[in-house]
Amino acid sequence: MPSTLDTHGAVFKQGPAILLARVVGADGAAITQSDISSVTYSILEVDERLPDTHTPVSGHDGVTVPVASCVFDSLQTDNTWSADAEGYNFRHVVNVAVADAFPRAGACYQVRYEITPVVGQKIVFRFHLRSL
Repeated sequence: MPSTLDTHGAVFKQGPAILLARVVGADGAAITQSDISSVTYSILEVDERLPDTHTPVSGHDGVTVPVASCVFDSLQTDNTWSADAEGYNFRHVVNVAVADAFPRAGACYQVRYEITPVVGQKIVFRFHLRSL
């Protein structure tokens, strides 16, 4: 079974974020575009005193991301990835042109992705980001 870890990081208040991940399916193989029927994301402000309390960020709740714009058919190893030598197959630039994604400095945000495969259970992964 593939391991599941939240990714922690920081973003600037009202700034964009480029989020990278290596996403694998239940079989442990890296996903490809043909494996995926849809990708959605939500950004939630998290109350650190009550971790189950989340407030959706306006304009960033249940947003559909075109599969071809965020999933790669092979692992990428460019300079934006520093986690390991294997690379990433998921890249999403959070668009802040219409609505700020991280509106409050000092707040903690969860960026939650749901990938619906053509066959099988959904894949969920998250980023926990502190806004500076």
